[in-house]
Amino acid sequence: MAVPLLDLKPQFQSMKAEIMAEIEAVCDSQMFINGPKVEKLEQEIAAYCGTKFACGVTSGSDALIISLMVSGIKAGDEVITTPFTFFATVGAIARVGATPVFADIDPATFNIDPAKIEEKITPRTRAIIPVHLFGQTADMEAVMKIARAHDLVVIEDCAQAIGAECGGKRAGSFGDFGAISFFPSKNLGGFGDGGMVVTNDPEKAALLKCFRNHGQGATYVHKFVGGNFRLDALQAAVLSIKLRHLDEWSDARVRNAGSYAKLFAEYGVKGVTLPHVAPFANRMIYNQYSVLIADGKRDALRQYLSEKKIGCNVYYPLPLHLQECFAYLGGKPGDMPASEKTASEILALPIYPESTDDQRREVVSAIADFMKG
Repeated sequence: MAVPLLDLKPQFQSMKAEIMAEIEAVCDSQMFINGPKVEKLEQEIAAYCGTKFACGVTSGSDALIISLMVSGIKAGDEVITTPFTFFATVGAIARVGATPVFADIDPATFNIDPAKIEEKITPRTRAIIPVHLFGQTADMEAVMKIARAHDLVVIEDCAQAIGAECGGKRAGSFGDFGAISFFPSKNLGGFGDGGMVVTNDPEKAALLKCFRNHGQGATYVHKFVGGNFRLDALQAAVLSIKLRHLDEWSDARVRNAGSYAKLFAEYGVKGVTLPHVAPFANRMIYNQYSVLIADGKRDALRQYLSEKKIGCNVYYPLPLHLQECFAYLGGKPGDMPASEKTASEILALPIYPESTDDQRREVVSAIADFMKG
C-alpha cells in the first residue's frame, strides 16, 4: 500500500464548493490587496491565538523579517535562536544584517534549551527567537523569564505551531511577536505563500501594518523603509474558511499520534524513539510526527520506506550552524551536539488528518520489518 507523507487533496475536496465560491467573490470584487477579507482573517487569527492584534503578511519568513525590522534590529545586533529549525528562522536574522547566535536544543523536545540561552547573552544581544518545532511549543515560561531579566525582544517562530499551547496559553501570545506561516503543508495552509504576525502591543501592531506597506503612513509618504509584505485577499479568504476546521484537523493529528504509539508498542519495535511531549506543552498539534532512528539506520530506513512507496522525510538533515552560507559565523562540528545528533537520526512519518489506521499500520509494519533485519 502506498502511503503519502502528505495528501492535501481530501481536505480540499471536503470544502471545494465553499472555497471556490469565496474565491469567485474576491475575483468579482477585484479587491486583491488588503481590504475586508484580510482584516477579517486578522481578527480571527488574533482571537484564535489569544492575542489582541494580528497583521497579515506575505509568508512566514516575512513574518520573522518584519518583526525584526519593527524591533529595530540591525547590523551589530545579536539574535539568539536554535540551529535545528527551517532555514527561514536564521535567514531572517541575517537578512536584517544582525548576527545569529546559536543555542543548542533539548534533545527530547527538539526545541531550544533555555539553559543554553543564558550563556550566549552578550552586551550586543537584542532578541531571542524560540522555535515551536513540529507543533510543540518551546518552554516559554523559561524563555520569557530570561528575556525579561535581560530586556530582550522575543519573536516566537510559530510557523509549525498555530494552536499549540504552553501552560494553557497559545503559541504566539507569550512574546513581543508571534510569526505564523500559512505555507500549504502547514496545519493551516493556504493556496500558496502567506503569513501572519500576532502581538498584544498596539504600537507594534500599528508599526507592522506600516512596515508591510513599504513603511508608508499617508499615501506616498514614507516614515520608514519597510517592504512589500502584504497578504493577498485571495489567501485570506481561503484561510478564513479553513480556520473553522483547524481544531478538528489538529485533534485528528493528535489521535493519529496516539495510534502510532499503540502500533509501535503492538509491533514491539526497537530502536525507534517516539515524539516526546513536555509537561508544559499541554497541546501539541503535530505539524510533523518525527521519530529518532538509532544505530545509524536512519538513511537506510528512509530508502527502504521510499522503495515501498511510504512517504517520509528528514527535517532537518544539517543544522544551521554547519550550513555553508553561515560559515562566516565560525560554526564547526561538535559545537551543537544535541542538534547534530538529532539531525542524524530524525525521520518524519505521515500524520496528516485524513490518513487512515491502515496506512499507519503499513508504516509501522514496514519499520518493524526493517529494524528486525
